[in-house]
Amino acid sequence: MVAEGRSNAEISQRLSLALSTVKGHNLRIFSKLQAQNRTEAVARARDLGLL
Repeated sequence: MVAEGRSNAEISQRLSLALSTVKGHNLRIFSKLQAQNRTEAVARARDLGLL
């Protein structure tokens, strides 16, 4: 959903999760992909063939 450009609020609402949960997952994803932000994370995931 991050790659689709959805905001954290949209993701939390769509998946029925707390906003803080979505933010926490994003931070862990960014860390694993060694990305500083959403754009870098999506680009890195694409480069790695994850998307």
